[in-house]
Amino acid sequence: MFKSTFIKFRLPFILVCLLAFSACKVKKYAATEKIYKEKAKNFANIISDVPPKGQIYDTLNSQNQQWIASVNFGIRKPNFVILHHTAQDSLDQTIKTFQLARTQVSAHYVVGRDGKVVHMVNDYLRANHAGVAKWGKDTDINSSSIGIELDNNGSTDPWPDAQINSLLKLLATLKKEYNIPTANFIGHADIAPGRKPDPAHFPWKKLADKGFGYWYDEVLQNPPADFNTEMALRYIGYNTKNLGAAINAFKIHFIQTDISQTLTPVDVLVLYNVYLKY
Repeated sequence: MFKSTFIKFRLPFILVCLLAFSACKVKKYAATEKIYKEKAKNFANIISDVPPKGQIYDTLNSQNQQWIASVNFGIRKPNFVILHHTAQDSLDQTIKTFQLARTQVSAHYVVGRDGKVVHMVNDYLRANHAGVAKWGKDTDINSSSIGIELDNNGSTDPWPDAQINSLLKLLATLKKEYNIPTANFIGHADIAPGRKPDPAHFPWKKLADKGFGYWYDEVLQNPPADFNTEMALRYIGYNTKNLGAAINAFKIHFIQTDISQTLTPVDVLVLYNVYLKY
């Protein structure tokens, strides 16, 4: 009798606690959610202006420009996925960083060590994750990519299976949704040689085996005698203005055991093999 009464009393109490906890979680992010909605609304207003405001090519003779609407257009879609490590100690710490206006940094997604995926910026919007970066001829990576931050301190943290498995599911969705080429799954270090080292010690081969980026073959063929390593790096996409930094970035991605700014004979074999895939 006592046990039955206790259960009847306990269940409503637990329900109230769960509802209160849920309300606290909503309240916790209410301020940043409001800012997000306001900014998104402002961008929507800019896009819907007819004719567009401020888009005059000849300020001396604005009458020489006419607006006639076309019916054939769409939303810009991302063409790259850039992976980062957070260099912070927890998922909550990174979320907080991305909610502070003064940091001016963000990402579309953050993937926790336990596999939890937090979506923070709409895929069609420009997140501030790449900074000053270049890949091939693309000098505005933020405008053409989706940024994914992986909860990892960048030094001693392992890459848990739960985190990588969630990442693979996310990448599969993005690749299918936006038809992102296999070659265009790269790291922050790749697009910012000498400035960024992330993600460090990352299992790129595991991603390449699933179709996200390239990796070299087990059997490496010898390059021709006139193989130009700088040209090969540039052809892949690396900015070789600082050649040593470009080599370092390539080795962070493909070698990992040695990330110096010089190419060993083995490094050259790997570079040639990767180059052939592009």
